[in-house]
Amino acid sequence: MPTETIAIACDHGGVELKALLKADLESQDYEVLDLGTDTDTSVDYPDFAYALTSAITSGKASRGILICGTGIGISIAANRHPDIRAAVVHDGLSARLSREHNNANVLCLGARLIGPEVARDCLDIFLKTGFEGGRHSTRVEKLTHPR
Repeated sequence: MPTETIAIACDHGGVELKALLKADLESQDYEVLDLGTDTDTSVDYPDFAYALTSAITSGKASRGILICGTGIGISIAANRHPDIRAAVVHDGLSARLSREHNNANVLCLGARLIGPEVARDCLDIFLKTGFEGGRHSTRVEKLTHPR
């Protein structure tokens, strides 16, 4: 029985890494909502970021994974929505802190910057790490409801 639904999407720069991480998620009994793309034909990363954020905000998925060449562009697009906290991570520490301190709900990876094993490690830590709350709660709340 799946523990939760995870949405995953990428642009043309992340197709191979998306396929690898999708298989990892499925092997761990997550339900995966694959929002594309599936070819190396050039596409616009904002389209895929917006599809994923829509899946999260509508309740179709609880968290998401976005992949582009650097992770930067796709994270900028995702973070345009006030309920999304998309974090570009490059290692296990940044993945852990994105969850503990920022309650990130979208993991962004740069397929051209990190290898598959680092990406797998980031994903595993992202999925297993909880939000610390406490002093971080007020800060995270300000991201959604600025004063």
